[in-house]
Amino acid sequence: MPISIELIGQVAGALGVAFLIAFMLTPVVKNLAVKMGAVDVPKDNRRMHKRPMPLMGGLAIFLGFLLSTLIFVPLNEQYRGMLLGAVVILVLGVFDDIYALGAKFKLVVQIIAALIAVMTDNVIEALSNPNIFSSDPYWILGWLSVPVTVVWIVGMTNAVNLIDGLDGLACGVTSISALTLLVVALLMGEPAVALLVAALAGGCLGFLPYNMNPAKIFMGDTGSTFLGYVLAVISIQGLFKMYALISFVVPFLIFGLPIFDTCFAFTRRIAHGQSPMHADRSHVHHRLIDMGFSQKQAVAVLYVITAILGLSAVVLTTSGAMKAMLLLFAFCAAGAVALSLFQSAHHTAKEEPKEREEKEGLK
Repeated sequence: MPISIELIGQVAGALGVAFLIAFMLTPVVKNLAVKMGAVDVPKDNRRMHKRPMPLMGGLAIFLGFLLSTLIFVPLNEQYRGMLLGAVVILVLGVFDDIYALGAKFKLVVQIIAALIAVMTDNVIEALSNPNIFSSDPYWILGWLSVPVTVVWIVGMTNAVNLIDGLDGLACGVTSISALTLLVVALLMGEPAVALLVAALAGGCLGFLPYNMNPAKIFMGDTGSTFLGYVLAVISIQGLFKMYALISFVVPFLIFGLPIFDTCFAFTRRIAHGQSPMHADRSHVHHRLIDMGFSQKQAVAVLYVITAILGLSAVVLTTSGAMKAMLLLFAFCAAGAVALSLFQSAHHTAKEEPKEREEKEGLK
């Protein structure tokens, strides 16, 4: 289906409706969270906030996404299964924000939600072969399609949750990823996917003003796990169904930051003899804070990285692998130089007061 004015209007409508609903309902959800006891009290150095903060903000995102989807998206069996699984994840997140549930129990429920999606034909049936020199361009998964799909959905559900450590980080990164997926869906002629991610992006953008530093409310597990789940299931329809090189690379570019952070965290914990689910203060955003960045600077850096990966995914979709890889390399090189210069300037700024104090002391 080619991009038409009508489709663009529907996409704008889906985004706008979700934005308005989430924006208007967030203050209501904030008061509800306080009354229900869904409040995060800072107890350790992993938490960046200094005062109790209402959770459950993801409920406003969900309601914006749900109502916009019901208005604009023709629901087939696959999308109904996605919504049912999303409701399961949302309810789990609400209870977790109130009662702090155990990791094993949450994992079991997440697997059940993933199986709901799988049973309604949200399945990764094939992957493109990353070995471009192979005579077999595709991997037909066969019986492996179910476990691979479940791992993908559960992994993405937790990946977005793990990066939710700074004000506005997970919500903003999800917004950028959803908008990237929106562009890819429009370019590849997937109108239903475009409308779904437009509704998701709208819900996130409507909540974001309340979540930016200094945050007034957190989306909690109610929001982060819901966003990860929906992105994972939508990507099955909008990315993995494309039998081409991009069906393997594009999802890992669009969701590159949460995927990298999750893999890095799990590898680090296992290497130290800890459970992969053991919480610590060594995520990418924590490391940026420890390097001297403020919360706003660290979030901005991670937004830029996500946008670079997303732009590379769009270029890959439209212009081929070589141009996309060159673009990604150029952006990474420029980003590394900018980060180095910023750190040098920041270090100099910190050292100057110390040197001044030492000179005054000698006098």
